[in-house]
Amino acid sequence: MAKQSSIQKNKRREKLVKQYAGKRAELKAIARDTSRQPEERFAARMKLAKLPRNSSRTRLRNRCEVTGRPRGYYRKFRMSRLALRELGSNGLIPGLVKSSW
Repeated sequence: MAKQSSIQKNKRREKLVKQYAGKRAELKAIARDTSRQPEERFAARMKLAKLPRNSSRTRLRNRCEVTGRPRGYYRKFRMSRLALRELGSNGLIPGLVKSSW
């Protein structure tokens, strides 16, 4: 099990990312638009820099939904390899069969 503080920190970041997603996309579009004046583009970049750092999508960490483990993460199942193996062996994941020979 991962540290609870790390799990909670990531959840706070997810909340901020969702909250500022629209504003970030709007400002990024203005900053990339070459048909606009350079001053306007620069102003958009400055506003973007003033937004909270944790509202950036790249700050998020993929974590296991079951254990909170950050490594060995399978995106399809949203679980770490350890939790996936355990639940798969117990037959709790539909369509997943652990091979053994």
